[in-house]
Amino acid sequence: MAKVILRKTNLIRRKFRIRKKVVGTSQQPRLSVFRSNKYSYGQIIDDTKGRTLVGVTLAEIKKAHEETKTKIEAAHVIGKVLAEKAIKGKIKKVVFDRNGYKFHGRIKEIAEGAREGGLKL
Repeated sequence: MAKVILRKTNLIRRKFRIRKKVVGTSQQPRLSVFRSNKYSYGQIIDDTKGRTLVGVTLAEIKKAHEETKTKIEAAHVIGKVLAEKAIKGKIKKVVFDRNGYKFHGRIKEIAEGAREGGLKL
């Protein structure tokens, strides 16, 4: 039981350590990612106004998820859709916030999908 609590606190510590350095502005908002066991989420946030500008979840893009076989492929699609929505909203540059997670797997695929979609991280 103590191991589970320790992992959770380590994630929270990493998250706060990252958030001290990564701040989204109106010129360069923050791309924040979250992953659960079932879904992945991505959103672009303007921290100065405290508003979410663009958000994408796996549940929103079910058609694209049906074509994908794994969560990692679905995460890549989330990054692409997020980049398309951001470019429609005239957002070209973002700061990547990995939210305390390691930069591999689904988190990395969201970032690569966003780059492929046209965002500069």
